[in-house]
Amino acid sequence: MALLGLLVLSLFHVSLVGSHPSSQHASSPPQPAGEQSPEGSDNLSFPWSRLRLPRYIIPLHYDLHLHPNLTSLSFTGTVQIQIDVQNNTNWVVLHSKGLKISKATILDQNLTHLSDKVLPVLHHPSHEQIGIFSPRVLSSGRKYFLCIEFGAELAEGFYGFYKSTYRTSTGETRTLASTHFEPTSARMAFPCFDEPSFKANFTIRIKRNPEFISLSNMPIVKTVAVGDGLLEDQFDVSVKMSTYLVAFVICDFKSVTATTSSGVQVSIYASPEKWQQTSYALEVAVKMLDFYDEYFNIHYPLPKQDLIAIPDFESGAMENWGLTTYRETSLLYDPLTSSISDKLWITMVIGHELAHQWFGNLVTMEWWNDIWLNEGFARYMEYISVEATYPDLKVEEYLLHTCFAAVGSDSLNSSRPISSPAENPTQIKQMFDTASYDKGACVLHMLRHFLTDDVFQRGIVRYLRKYSYKNALNQDLWDSLANTCSEEDFISGKHCYTSSQASKNAYLFAGEHLDLTAMMNTWILQKGIPLVTVTRKGALLLLRQDRFLRTVLPSDPLWSSLQKGFLWHIPLTYKTDASNTIHRHLMTTQTDSIHIGEEVSWVKVNTDMTGYYVVHYEDGGWDKMTKLLRQNHTALSYKDRTQLIHNAFQLVTAGHLSLDKGLDLIGYLQLETHNVPLLQGLGSLQAFYHMIEKRNEIDVTRKLRMHILRFFRAVIDQQTWSDGGSVSERRLRSELLSLACHLDDPPCLERARQSFKHWLQSKGTLNLPTDVAETVFSVGAQEDHGWASLLHTYNISSSAAQKGKILFALTCSRDTNKLHRLLELGLEGKVIRTQDLSSLIFMVARNPQGHRLAWNFVKKNWDTLVQRFQLGSFGIRSIIIGTTGHFSSPEELAEVQLFFESIKEQASQLRATQVALDNVQKNVRWFQRNLETLRNWLNQQM
Repeated sequence: MALLGLLVLSLFHVSLVGSHPSSQHASSPPQPAGEQSPEGSDNLSFPWSRLRLPRYIIPLHYDLHLHPNLTSLSFTGTVQIQIDVQNNTNWVVLHSKGLKISKATILDQNLTHLSDKVLPVLHHPSHEQIGIFSPRVLSSGRKYFLCIEFGAELAEGFYGFYKSTYRTSTGETRTLASTHFEPTSARMAFPCFDEPSFKANFTIRIKRNPEFISLSNMPIVKTVAVGDGLLEDQFDVSVKMSTYLVAFVICDFKSVTATTSSGVQVSIYASPEKWQQTSYALEVAVKMLDFYDEYFNIHYPLPKQDLIAIPDFESGAMENWGLTTYRETSLLYDPLTSSISDKLWITMVIGHELAHQWFGNLVTMEWWNDIWLNEGFARYMEYISVEATYPDLKVEEYLLHTCFAAVGSDSLNSSRPISSPAENPTQIKQMFDTASYDKGACVLHMLRHFLTDDVFQRGIVRYLRKYSYKNALNQDLWDSLANTCSEEDFISGKHCYTSSQASKNAYLFAGEHLDLTAMMNTWILQKGIPLVTVTRKGALLLLRQDRFLRTVLPSDPLWSSLQKGFLWHIPLTYKTDASNTIHRHLMTTQTDSIHIGEEVSWVKVNTDMTGYYVVHYEDGGWDKMTKLLRQNHTALSYKDRTQLIHNAFQLVTAGHLSLDKGLDLIGYLQLETHNVPLLQGLGSLQAFYHMIEKRNEIDVTRKLRMHILRFFRAVIDQQTWSDGGSVSERRLRSELLSLACHLDDPPCLERARQSFKHWLQSKGTLNLPTDVAETVFSVGAQEDHGWASLLHTYNISSSAAQKGKILFALTCSRDTNKLHRLLELGLEGKVIRTQDLSSLIFMVARNPQGHRLAWNFVKKNWDTLVQRFQLGSFGIRSIIIGTTGHFSSPEELAEVQLFFESIKEQASQLRATQVALDNVQKNVRWFQRNLETLRNWLNQQM
């Protein structure tokens, strides 16, 4: 890749502690074993040329002492790393980024210095590595202690050891210091072997002023006074873990505490004035830990689990072992301002992070290319854990949408395999995406249904037991699920059978022997998603699989080359009208057939969308589905109905189905009583509308608006402006009323204005129903006084949930000057925090009056945005894809290409730029193919 080439070719910056910087040298290999290293430092060159660290030095234990100063916003520290040397060498190479190294020494096992001279420390900034030179050879088979003194400023931004602030109700700004190390930022806080396979134990000590507390992965064993009015907290030695899971926070927060049934102490920390918003998170965390203890049949191994809400936090949360960190919106629940969606989000995020205590922390992927082993499992366990602990939240309804999100990105040519190469920090950051999380979860869901719940659960327990405190590969998971292992493992009493008891990777499924590794490699090592085309021929169901692409048509010259070599082992399921049986068939070839019988009237493939594939019903098959839905839609489950709607409109975008066929299919929705398919149909129309309203297609926009309001009139009128009903009823209410008011529905606008007027008269003390508050605020923000009042409330509110609703409402203004002001406030980072800037830009871009404004803002401030969020981060990806997502003209496509060309060096490192171009090309083609069809169809409905 271009970046790797640039890194390798770049000159190394070499600096020596205690001497003048030497001239720069090209890298050279480590000293051969036994060869005397040069005493002088000027002729030293950096000893390592690769991005990954050498494997011949293994860290065993870190003794880390830190003294953060929240006044000077800096920290100093010392680290003593016990290392195991496995090859003779004069060099220790490890990671360090942005740290000033003041002294480095090496001691033998008797704590005797190997040299009486200052050890040279060479820096390789582009690889974020340092090399420490020992005049005496470090001997293979021996252990040593590497001691380093260092210091740095607390980082700006969201990575490493960084500063955060919050404001009290009296206007005082208070500072705290927190960490976020995943994936490659532990090296910003202390020199370390910052790769996931270098697991070690950590003993941490932190000096602090008495007005603060300090937290880390383990409990405090004692606190001692150390002079100058300072205290030092000494934490218990940690379990063996990767560096990215180390965490520490210095703050003045308050907490609530409870204990799990197995005796683990659980505490929720928040800033003092938000402490009362922690009780729900405490309840969830205790329930979740108890659930996982039982489900995994492995006790949570630490004595405590802290969850803390950090005021400045880029992602949703982070699973540091024993000290999980969260955005305030992901942990704090205020019954007066948090909606049911907020409650579900908090529950799922806690479920995700606590699942990581097993998947990721106890067993860690070998390298970042397989981060899905952490994130895909944690995303899937959200659904399993919440369904078990909070069944009233109906979380299973959301799994469909997780898989729909995966299909959306996987059906672009810019998608990637779940397991993909990633070497440098920018590439590694980009692995935290839809493929790792959502597709990973959906493939696991498919596998669980394929193997059965019991086999799946027992397999992952075997996996967790066998690889506890170790690292694992994809193959290790497949072997655990297929219950196979080596004879050596069996003899040593590990968690498996001999090959004579279970044939290698084989399960008996529907009369077929299954090679689980071969099957799963088609899903993990191959990008894209299959399209299964179904054709009825008498008693046979004819099947064909192709790669599903929304950017290229079968008639395009590129089609055959983009299809070449793609084949999946697809665990098909289907139902017919002849019985309630769910039939199963493993499709491993390009074409296949199934005997279903002449008497069968209809067949629905991919039952309840347990499989990760799109289905196309050819030769009138969609007409049969449309007829079935209109005559007897309850013959299919709500999940099947939802999937039909989703697949139909995906096929419209891909050019396999005409738009009018998709629109005819959802005509049955006036009979629909389940909210999930209703929302799916509504969402499809909403997506068209949001794209078309940004084009100068006034007549189509007006007629589509009228059609949506008329079609959903009855269900809109049924909604109450309250917080009553089930979770799915409340979610439907939020979505429907939000869209109705956006479409300028007079009854909706009138009710929202009335509610907003009452809220204004109460000076913000009136608590609006949480499910409709965002809609009320959005309507109120259209008037100058309302917008200004909302901005004031945003500035003083202590509820992160309320601030989120108000910020969305502020971005709904049709006044471009106001939208521009919001973007400038976001860039400034005071009133609107930098953590919210990427979502702010995205929300402005959704606004028809703001989408050009947001795009121009990004182009103008690109360098600043990269500096704030780091290249490859979720924030930058969200900004790129969010601001271009509704572009749909050839001119806009050319403009986006031109901008990416102007930032070519950075754009070449980002997959998001290609995703953005694919999205715009998809939109351009959608308009070219479907605009006239939509216009004619709407005219027929009038």
